[in-house]
This record gives sequence, C-alpha cells and structure tokens, in this order.
Amino acid sequence: MNIYRNIVRPCLFRLEAETAHQLAMTGLGMTPAPVLRALFGDAASRPVRLFGIEFPNPVGLAAGMDKNAEVLGAWEALGFGFVEAGTITALEQQGNDRPRCFRYPARHALLNRMGFNNDGAEKIAARLEAVKASGRWPGIPVGMNIGKSKVTPLEEAPGDYAASFRRLLPFGDYFAINVSSPNTPGLRQLQEATALAEIVRTLRAINASKPLLVKIAPDLGDDAVREMADFAEAEALDGLIATNTTLDHSAIAPEPDESGGLSGAPLRARSTEVLRLLRSRTALPIIASGGVMNAAAAAEKLEVGASLVQIYTGFVYRGPRLIREISDAWRASGPQ
Repeated sequence: MNIYRNIVRPCLFRLEAETAHQLAMTGLGMTPAPVLRALFGDAASRPVRLFGIEFPNPVGLAAGMDKNAEVLGAWEALGFGFVEAGTITALEQQGNDRPRCFRYPARHALLNRMGFNNDGAEKIAARLEAVKASGRWPGIPVGMNIGKSKVTPLEEAPGDYAASFRRLLPFGDYFAINVSSPNTPGLRQLQEATALAEIVRTLRAINASKPLLVKIAPDLGDDAVREMADFAEAEALDGLIATNTTLDHSAIAPEPDESGGLSGAPLRARSTEVLRLLRSRTALPIIASGGVMNAAAAAEKLEVGASLVQIYTGFVYRGPRLIREISDAWRASGPQ
C-alpha cells in the first residue's frame, strides 16, 4: 500500500498548507530513522560525483522544506541522495504574514510567499554543532542555501551573505546563493552581474574551496539566462541551480490567485528551457529544480544536461515514492 498517498497526504491536505508542513516536520523529527526506512523502503543507489562529493543518487530535497536544518537525518532515511537546508539568513526573521502558502491540487502546484522565515544562521549553526557532536550527522551531502536578511539594504548584501556563510561553513558540503526568491523585496536585483559578483567574491575570500552555486529565477529572459551562464564561467562558480519559483501565474488563472512564487507542474516546461539555455553556454554542473513531479520529468532534466535534480512540490504531492521512482529509473538507465 502507498502509505503516503492513502493515509498521510489525505490527513495533511485537510489542514492549512503551512500547518500541515509544520506537522510533517514534527512527525519526521519524532520518527526514528529505522522506522522511516521500514515504512518507505530504500532508494536505489547509483552514485553521482560532483564537486568532489559523492551523492548516492541524484534526487535531492530542494531548499524551503527544512528551513532550519531540523531533521537532516530523516531525509537520508527517506531515501534522498542529498538535502539542501534553508533558505537561511544572517538574522532570524519571522517571514511574511500568514497565510503564506497555498495548494492548487488540480494543477499539482503550490504557491508561497514565506519570506525566508528561519531561525537565523547563529541559532541554526548551534543546533548543527549539537547534531555533529551527537554523532547523528547524516551520511548524505548537505547543502546550505543562504539568502539576504530582509532588513539588510541591497548595498550591504555581500556582508550579510558572508555572515551566514562564515557561521555555517563547517556544516555545508556546498553552498547555494539564493538571489532569486520572489518573496524578499528587491532580492532578484542581486542577480545583476555586478552585484552578484561582489557577493561571490566576498564569499570566495572567506573560503575558496567550498563549492559555491547560484540559484536563479525562471523569470529571467533568455538572454539574461545565457548571461548568467557566462557569469558563472567568468566567476568560476562550481555550478548553478535552475530554478526557483515563478511569478508567472498564468497556469492557475482559473483558480483564486495569490501573490508569491509558484512551483510544481506548471513550472516544468520553463525550468527545463532555462536548463537547456544554460547548458548551451556552460559545461558547469547544474542542479535542476522545478516541476519534477514524476520520473519522466526528472529524466527530461537529466537528459537535457542536469547533473542532479531536486524536488519539493513533487514530494508534497507524491511523497517518498517519488524518490524511489526517480532513483530506480536513474539506476536502470546506467551501465549494467
């Protein structure tokens, strides 16, 4: 029986979206890893090696689900090949007013305007230090997604990112610079080359060896996407993440609309096109995120040139079985 589809999701979908998310996180934190493995089974293994890091399978949890890096071990137990915690900001912040997360089940989509609600880099780092000391650190790679604190002016963004980077440095196998969320005012202006270069160079000055990626928006024009690929090459980034959520809500036009970033099935085509445009200009690793709702969508992105894929909305709608579908197909597609 598909426990998630038949039992867990119907219960969670009776609740307001953010309340369901909080309940799910609490449940994951309370459930021992062996129980999660027994309930949902192991994912197929066919490792991918990037940035000098081995990923047991190409399926990662996208940033936004485990904002405070609270249940890292649970994601490993569920079968993920890696997890990206965050988005984490230098300063603790509450985010935008609720309600700020909405489901569109008929469209297999979510819409959020969370606003980087998180405990801040200092508290999160202290928690992670305790996890490391306890010996409960997960065996899968852990990425750290960092963003700008809302109250920090754009011109002070490099220092703000640096504060998070410096504090979280011992815990991230790689770092993702989030300059593409639509829910922090002005943040996407930091995708402009001069501003972004200052952030990248500031972090490189702190540590030149930690893998550094930039997460970009799907709403960039095609020329801007190509320019981002050129920028990544020029600044010697380790890779890109394509893409964040979209402000294009045309796919949910018949539904009651809300402000914020749309994710899920409606994002699939554009995120794949952005991936294709990036791949036409760079050989750097690209983590694909956006509309990965089934194994076919993941295969599409891997065939276009993604090195890894991430899921969030697909996980909300499909649960752990989606991880297994993708990882099984990935193993089957490789050398026998």
